[in-house]
Amino acid sequence: MTRQSLTYRQHEAHQRLEELRELVSLRGDVVSDSGRELTIEVFGSPLSPIEIVEIICREVQTKGRSAVLKYTELLDRKKLTPESMRVSPEELASAHHRVSTSFLETVRRIQNRIHTFQTEILHQDTSLTLENQCELKQRYRPLKRVGICIPGGAAAYPSTVLMTVVPALAAGVRELAVVAPPTEFGAYNDDLLSVCHELGVTEVYRMGGAQAVAALAYGIEGVPRVDKIVGPGNLFVQLAKKHVFGNVDIDLLAGPSEVVILGDHSANPEWIAADLIAQAEHDPGVAVLISWDSKLIEAVDQSIQTQLTNLSRGALAHRSLQQFGALILVDSQDEAIALANNFAPEHLEIATENPDRILDQIDHAGAIFLGHESPVALGDYVAGPSHVLPTSGTARFACGLSANEFLRRSSIIQFSLDGVQQVADDVRTMAHKEGLTAHSASVDKRLCKEHPPKE
Repeated sequence: MTRQSLTYRQHEAHQRLEELRELVSLRGDVVSDSGRELTIEVFGSPLSPIEIVEIICREVQTKGRSAVLKYTELLDRKKLTPESMRVSPEELASAHHRVSTSFLETVRRIQNRIHTFQTEILHQDTSLTLENQCELKQRYRPLKRVGICIPGGAAAYPSTVLMTVVPALAAGVRELAVVAPPTEFGAYNDDLLSVCHELGVTEVYRMGGAQAVAALAYGIEGVPRVDKIVGPGNLFVQLAKKHVFGNVDIDLLAGPSEVVILGDHSANPEWIAADLIAQAEHDPGVAVLISWDSKLIEAVDQSIQTQLTNLSRGALAHRSLQQFGALILVDSQDEAIALANNFAPEHLEIATENPDRILDQIDHAGAIFLGHESPVALGDYVAGPSHVLPTSGTARFACGLSANEFLRRSSIIQFSLDGVQQVADDVRTMAHKEGLTAHSASVDKRLCKEHPPKE
């Protein structure tokens, strides 16, 4: 493997981080050579991903299931029928029977951890009585029907089934429709299907990409429309979620995975290197160490090279690190924190002597891993919070998926006549200022009086 330095100095840091942000952005106008060839073959011209998504979504909305089957054959190279598009109960049960007992025991332990955490953080109804004249409530109810996207292009992700389905179940969602591409890593994968069966999911469909998102959003024959679509996916899935938002709700727009590690002299360079390489396995996966300790930077750089030679997927991780990795040496801890906040990473590891002190200064991160013994892999698989998290800087305003994202809240307002009397003048004043006199009249009728507005 040809080695190229991953180390960047402070004056190069902002430029490198901006390059990485651009590389994993959801702009939607960059495609691979093979993707461009497939686009020309299917659509007759080198359309951008955004244009492709708009065409597919429009056709699914107007033509329904036939459009989904058409694009499944053209893009996924899988010819399905209306019957084979849905995974049957027998297939789910058979997959569950074929997987190992030890795997199912692992699934059950993880399910319990996720459910315990998600139930604990669940919003609760609240009420407030004001002067015995007005009762205000906030009530939460679960969404009725949710669609869940599970990737299945380059690898199988039974963990994503757990991290999306279990929070929805904790919130009380009754109808869950899982979609996964018709591949060996998707809706034909025993591990994935067995987890669906273990969790009680009965609706699993062999469809992926923009056509799956559109089918969930608009509804097609045999697949009723959902209220919300959640889950990760490739560029086309995310652009389709963006396209259908407003017709349905979505969780967030998640691009390629990211980790930023803040490390000081107390960090173990072998551990840091291992965490960066683990992130590179996603390919693409942004993997950045920011430190104010030059010895740590040097040691991590060397450890990465050593560890890569001993990994079966070392060449892939090496390529990914060269394209999406960086070891950034800064002058101070404050500068490191500022860079991390500006990047707003999906995952932030704080591998320092006093991580709690740095934690107080972190404003933007999807999930934060505190201390030397807390690698991102624990959050990916077993910790409890969902691993569906904001990327591409959206952690500035977006949050990771949780049970609360499957709830909708309603405010409930109940006044007594005395309460109406108490606030009537304020209603009249505001209604007069806005020229909405009927609003004022709706209060006056209840008080059986006519009142001029107060200035």
